[in-house]
Amino acid sequence: MKNKLSYNELKFKMQYFCSYQERCHYEVLNKINSYNATYDEKESLITELINEDYLNETRFAKSFSRGKFKFKNWGRNKIKLELKRRRLSDINIKLGLSELDEKDYEEKFCNLFQRINNKYKNLNIMIRKKKIFDYLVYRGWDLSKVDKKAMEESKATFVFGQMN
Repeated sequence: MKNKLSYNELKFKMQYFCSYQERCHYEVLNKINSYNATYDEKESLITELINEDYLNETRFAKSFSRGKFKFKNWGRNKIKLELKRRRLSDINIKLGLSELDEKDYEEKFCNLFQRINNKYKNLNIMIRKKKIFDYLVYRGWDLSKVDKKAMEESKATFVFGQMN
């Protein structure tokens, strides 16, 4: 636990905390708790941060979704799970996920699938499918989508006589 700060010092720290990266209420509340703030201070700080537009959960959900999809290659399932873990409302989760363009989503899925498939191309087909499956499902890509693509790929591999 950190030392007790005055209200104004705590407010300044929370403004800075929210200004250099989008934050959700849960993250800010945890940070405020680390400074031993009282219940009234917490409530007042959260309200002020919202009113001054330092804290906006819709903006956070959209930014989080875009960033995790673009840079971490996460699928919708993992993004949704992480937003729920941060205690965002279902409406904000839907708004965040709506930021993902369907065309870009499909393209990224195909590229990831091909990259992982090529990485393990020297392995037995069943082991390769398991590796691909584990990689993509762990990162939140739809189970049925991964399975369908893996089946298509294994049929194509078998048809062209490249079965390992």
